Amino acid sequence: MHHLLIALATAPAPSPTPSLRPGLSEDQVTPGLLGFLLTAFIVVLTALLIVDMVRRVRRVRYRAQVEEERQGRAGEPGPDATTEANGDAGRSER
Repeated sequence: MHHLLIALATAPAPSPTPSLRPGLSEDQVTPGLLGFLLTAFIVVLTALLIVDMVRRVRRVRYRAQVEEERQGRAGEPGPDATTEANGDAGRSER
């Protein structure tokens, strides 16, 4: 372990100005304008999807809360109330 720390401490510092391999240009190693625009589009799209998801989850939570309050005021619904809510009012089961 001691030798590893000494090796890391004595490692040469990186050169201040990195250079490209001969035959490569700056455009061949960077994403360029198209890469930036595509990344920006994905970030904006993700942010919009997150905002929409939060809004939908909040709406579902509020609906559940209102439903609980409504059931709490009216008491537990009986079997007739369940069939009326499902649109089966007036039908008899045979």
